[in-house]
Amino acid sequence: MNRFYNMFTSSARLPWSPAATIGTGAAVGSLPVLRQAANGTDWTWQAVAICERLAAFLLLLLALPVIAVCAVALWLRSGRTPFIAHRRVGWQGATLWMLKLRTMWGGEERRATGLLELIDDQSGPELKSLDDSRVSCRFARFCRRHSLDELPQLWHVIAGDMSLVGPRPVTENELRRYYGAHAVEILQAKPGLAGLWQISGRNRLTYAERCRLDLQLVRQRTIPLYCAILWRTLPEIFHGENSW
Repeated sequence: MNRFYNMFTSSARLPWSPAATIGTGAAVGSLPVLRQAANGTDWTWQAVAICERLAAFLLLLLALPVIAVCAVALWLRSGRTPFIAHRRVGWQGATLWMLKLRTMWGGEERRATGLLELIDDQSGPELKSLDDSRVSCRFARFCRRHSLDELPQLWHVIAGDMSLVGPRPVTENELRRYYGAHAVEILQAKPGLAGLWQISGRNRLTYAERCRLDLQLVRQRTIPLYCAILWRTLPEIFHGENSW
């Protein structure tokens, strides 16, 4: 088992307090999330996983022209590699290099080499803001607002490293600081392209609210909830009101 996952699963070895504060200062352990039995048998979710991989394959084929156009436009605009991969903590603590189109760059010298740059940034989305200076062109903002930059993550679903629906993968630092002892529950589920907090306010939510919704998604995992998240994700992406 991955060393990082083992670190979470043993309370005696937790490197931070189980009552670590998050977001608005509330303790993670005090969040009032009710545990309910998940509907559906194991074979049901195995069938869902197979359908997800097939659907992701078809969606990726359809999205390839869009990804290609966006990649070329962002490469010309930034002078950097069009694709990046952020280091995240994936399923059961495994390292996940999460693919994205590059939509952020600063005033550094242009140095495009190859197509992909690996970025080990432990701050994660924490520093993002509506007027982030690193998103320096309208096209990049458009891609972020409508989640076009996340289309390459369909590959992770095909590979079995992610699900269409699940908690969004975060950094090791975010797990320690904001999820505390509940991180082990989050890591039991495959990270997803869409989740409960992505349709409930997205970037406008605090970490406390995100943690609570991730726990609700993992603890109340049902087929109806899964389908509802997928259905509500489409208008969220179309409108893009809570994304930056």
